[in-house]
Amino acid sequence: MTTSSPTYHLAQLNIGRTVGPIDSGAMADFVANLDRINGVGDASPGFVWRLQDESGAATSIRAFEDPRMIVNLTVWTSVEALREYAYRSVHVEFLRRRREWFVPLDGPSLVLWWIPAGHRPTVEEAKRRLEHLAANGPSDHAFTLKTAFPAPVELPEHA
Repeated sequence: MTTSSPTYHLAQLNIGRTVGPIDSGAMADFVANLDRINGVGDASPGFVWRLQDESGAATSIRAFEDPRMIVNLTVWTSVEALREYAYRSVHVEFLRRRREWFVPLDGPSLVLWWIPAGHRPTVEEAKRRLEHLAANGPSDHAFTLKTAFPAPVELPEHA
């Protein structure tokens, strides 16, 4: 079972290296649809929070030295809620087109982990979880949609 408890929410980070600068013609269709896709996510059942900059997106947030690396950091009530948005909304149309806009990465591009309800994960926290997943594979500390873990029964001593 992968549903959350009232004391936990699901944090999600996905990263991508764009095929060109975010303001290039190669990225124009992606950028033109960001507000719409983010709006669908924000209105989806189970959505809690999304990292965003002044524009309402997160494309200007630099989490990596490479300026073409972009991040998406969100919080959901459950794995099921995230799956519904990712694979059963208009979002899936853009997921299918990801190779038009993103270069395949050598390691994982998505990581999930449970957080105490009300916590807002930082980009640095998210990067540590992604690194942990890359080094150790899926576990209750850092996992994927394919290999999800249930929410903890009790609060951990440290996040």
